[in-house]
Amino acid sequence: MNTVDILEILQRRALVDKNLRRRFLATRKEEKPVAAFCEVCRELGYPLYEMDLISAGEDFYAAMRRSTNGGGENSPLLEGEDDFYELFFAAIEK
Repeated sequence: MNTVDILEILQRRALVDKNLRRRFLATRKEEKPVAAFCEVCRELGYPLYEMDLISAGEDFYAAMRRSTNGGGENSPLLEGEDDFYELFFAAIEK
């Protein structure tokens, strides 16, 4: 199971379980919010670390970049990279 799979599972769980949703949202107020978020994930049995979140976004962006016009210097500029951590919270904050 990769990082995106884990985040999708946890997102679905948080949308159903209000206590879990509150717990995830509370991590954003911590001094180190990403570390706190990952700690909750690990407590729930999902081995997720800060570098996993960073790597997932960068890997996704790199794959998209390679898929456009051969991925060379002439590839069109893509609007940033997906930040799966922020996308997770955007989905559960509704």
